[in-house]
Amino acid sequence: MNEALIDLRAWRQFVAVAEELHFGRAAQRLHMTQPPVTQAIAQLEKTLGVVLFDRTRRRVALTPAGEALLPDVRELLARAAALPARARAAAAGQVGRVRIGFVSTVGFEQLPAWVREFRVLCPEVALELVEATGDVQLEAFARGEIDAGLMLHSPGAAPPGLARLAVSQEPLVLALPERHPLARTDRLLLADVLAEPLVIFPRRIVPSLHDAIFDLYHAAGRTPQLGQEAIQMQTIVNLVSGGIGVAWVPESVTQFRRAGVVYRRAEEFAPAARRRSAPELPGCETSLVWPEGAANPALERFVAFVRERGAGSKRRDEV
Repeated sequence: MNEALIDLRAWRQFVAVAEELHFGRAAQRLHMTQPPVTQAIAQLEKTLGVVLFDRTRRRVALTPAGEALLPDVRELLARAAALPARARAAAAGQVGRVRIGFVSTVGFEQLPAWVREFRVLCPEVALELVEATGDVQLEAFARGEIDAGLMLHSPGAAPPGLARLAVSQEPLVLALPERHPLARTDRLLLADVLAEPLVIFPRRIVPSLHDAIFDLYHAAGRTPQLGQEAIQMQTIVNLVSGGIGVAWVPESVTQFRRAGVVYRRAEEFAPAARRRSAPELPGCETSLVWPEGAANPALERFVAFVRERGAGSKRRDEV
């Protein structure tokens, strides 16, 4: 018998003898006769190459090797007994791992609340969180490095080829340097805003939202004057604080309270900027996306959780 092939029955017999310190009583406990138990222990000792029990006519006692082995064998048997239930729990998505990419805007409010509640509901599902822009998430999907992603995009323009669950919609708001004259104006004129240098993310990060912002300028007969490109929303806001330009950011970014920045919402624009003939200020949407047909019960459970908690949650006022 190879050491690696010692079956659980032999270990159960070892524990029974170790706890009873009597081969006859151990056999009764196992609903066996004594000779097979005696032979099994002898074979186990031969396989391991160590003596587990000191035997005399009057007593049976564990050797130091047997004493050292007993706690580990008990743990082994307990783990083995738990395997069927754990397998059923894994198949039901109650045990496992979900690797989630997320954009920074989700990290301000929604994601922390979801993680906290999901841990209570499914404490044995590990959520591995990776902050990443949409383009990086798509590359991670291609390499099999994430199971799901929370991506930002224009409403209805989630990346194709993935299952999708829209979780929130929100308007874009204007981020202005606090000392800029437009920051102190009671009613903003869109034409004045569009003349300012623009701080924006590269198109590859969120193509649909980048195009929507550029369309706003083109519809007004303007070409955006690029002040600076930056990948992360926090960096964009920091650049605005430094006076590099203005930026259109999701309303959730206003929770990133950066000194030196003022946020102006749609209702703060002069009425002329919101006439039907005027360009419409764009909005954005966040979606949970994942590979269609992914065979991960834990992922299925997380998607169901987000569908219940996230989709259909309070939508922000549209622009």
